[in-house]
Amino acid sequence: MARYVKYLESADDGTRFDADQMQTWHNRRPLWVRYDLEAVKSQLNKEDLKNRPEVMWRYRELLPVGDDIQPVSMVEQMSPIVDCPTLAKELGVKRISVKDESRGPTNSFKCRGLAMATTMARHFGAKKLAMASNGNAGGALALYAARAGMESIIFMPQDAMIANLVECKMSGAQIYRANGLIDECGKAIRKGHDDGLWFDISTMKEPYRLEGKKTMGLELAEQYDWDLPDVILYPTGGGTALIAMWKAFQELAEMGWLTTPRMPRMIACQSDGCQPIVEAYKAGEDYSQRAENAHTWASGLRVPHSLGDFMVLDALKASGGQAVGASEVRLEAWQQRITSSDGIFICPESATCVGALEQLVESGDIGADERVVIYNTAAAQKYVESNNSEVPELKLEKIDWASFSS
Repeated sequence: MARYVKYLESADDGTRFDADQMQTWHNRRPLWVRYDLEAVKSQLNKEDLKNRPEVMWRYRELLPVGDDIQPVSMVEQMSPIVDCPTLAKELGVKRISVKDESRGPTNSFKCRGLAMATTMARHFGAKKLAMASNGNAGGALALYAARAGMESIIFMPQDAMIANLVECKMSGAQIYRANGLIDECGKAIRKGHDDGLWFDISTMKEPYRLEGKKTMGLELAEQYDWDLPDVILYPTGGGTALIAMWKAFQELAEMGWLTTPRMPRMIACQSDGCQPIVEAYKAGEDYSQRAENAHTWASGLRVPHSLGDFMVLDALKASGGQAVGASEVRLEAWQQRITSSDGIFICPESATCVGALEQLVESGDIGADERVVIYNTAAAQKYVESNNSEVPELKLEKIDWASFSS
């Protein structure tokens, strides 16, 4: 199979770069991977996909790999779409579904991006990869680097989740808990990159993590029989996945694969403890300002400033979507609402989507006849030590049996 990448393109000024060598961000702006979509369309049709394994690599023609590039893979299977009929009935919405990314090899959506980024880094000869991470991405890098026979270095904030620290430790990564937030850790990682100590594979610093995450959008289109849902709610920290899905939809539209020209309204969901995208959207700005005193239990959303902020905001505007802030103090309640109504244990990041959904239904921005998709970006079990839920004690020798009758 041919490789259909034509070139890399600066997301800021459109400058083109050679796609056949390792590239990093340009003038502090991310890079797009651009494809020969006419050639892809002439060689691939939707029927071809039906005979392929249900893994992210089924879309190889729309990814930066070819026959000569061996994927670093742990079988990244298509994540399921789980309907939530009880929540839909309660809110009065036609269909609410969760695309459950917790089923991936690293129990989060981060496995998609890191599988692709590690694949391309190995292909271009990198030996040592480094990143700043709030947790799940660091764990995924450690595992995929180990799979690829590469070294990894990860800087995380002091309060990173224990599950992520264990992933890194068991994978043999060099892991450091730093006294700063993710953007401050990122500056330190970048200095090491500039000094030639490693290759910086942090969010938006190279073009291929975005391409891996793009498969979430390609899958969704296929699972909806190429008729995309009306609304997509996505928990937004760095924003790579939202950007990536919008890119996937644009590429599918250009190929003529979508059955309707209507695109989903993309909703970026953040906690009000750290909501730079929300503030920029409300102000009508093209770029966000750094969120000071950023705090949220949903650690993946604690990104004070995203390098791809303008790309997220562009996608929101182009899709007719918006950015919505959810109250930090209600995250656990929203997490519990969907878990108790439909049995889907979502992560705290995705709880912001439930909060945003409630707001948008109440305001009329989401109608009763619409199909809504929420992305669950990670397994909630990875966050349990941060959960404040209280469970009553039971003394077996003094059971009040009458209390169970109600």
